[in-house]
Amino acid sequence: MNVAELDRGTREALLERVRFYRDLGLTEFYRRAVNPALLEKLDAAQRAEAATPLLVPGSALTPESTEEIEIARRKPIVVPPAPASAPPANRAGALQILREEIGDCTRCPLHKGRNKLVFADGDPNARLMFVGEGPGADEDAQGLPFVGRAGQLLNNMIAAMGLKREEVYIANVVKCRPPGNRTPEPEEANTCSPFLFRQIDIVRPQVLVALGATAATYLLGTKQPLAGLRGRVHAVRGTQLIVTYHPAYLLRDPRQKKEAWADLQIAMKELGLKPPAR
Repeated sequence: MNVAELDRGTREALLERVRFYRDLGLTEFYRRAVNPALLEKLDAAQRAEAATPLLVPGSALTPESTEEIEIARRKPIVVPPAPASAPPANRAGALQILREEIGDCTRCPLHKGRNKLVFADGDPNARLMFVGEGPGADEDAQGLPFVGRAGQLLNNMIAAMGLKREEVYIANVVKCRPPGNRTPEPEEANTCSPFLFRQIDIVRPQVLVALGATAATYLLGTKQPLAGLRGRVHAVRGTQLIVTYHPAYLLRDPRQKKEAWADLQIAMKELGLKPPAR
């Protein structure tokens, strides 16, 4: 591989992919393919990343608590039961009907600052579904979930599982961007989450992955620290739910990528998947 011949965007994507696998401890395959100069650049970037403080000096918070701090403010969530009927044969059509029902939504205050409503992305017949918190700036601009930096990391996580983004289904708890990317308020999440539940009921994935504390809270209808929810399989709406860190959190604390990989391996076991050969 002659990295120098690649355009800048491709080089950056390659670096990000190599960084992700390196953080998981999967190093041998790319050392045979990538030249030493590129690896040295990656080493320097990781040293700088590790030296960046994760918390404000003097704060009593731990890194993991920054992922969970908003949970205590949330009110109990009532999760509606899954329907007893079988999923529709035409899942794409059913999802389109649901999207039309949502329409140009004004049901909660989030619509006031919205550029584009972000419904979902991926395969309506997917066996694996990811659920995040809500759209960010890039998602609000494009109308698709997980297309910014966190989305690039999620793509790498999906690839490490041996899948393509087009083979999974991706949605969020809320479909409009909260101001400043803040955590959705209970009114906003409780207004929007019934549409998420209906997406789940239509797609009927074999495995759900909750990305972060907000998604876990509203999918499970309970307030618990993320540490108490990770590492096991939960039953939700007729499917298996695995809880892991949000990719945005992993960008802030890359040391947790190995923990996230352990969570994804639980999902892979449920799906009967093995990591791709390198």
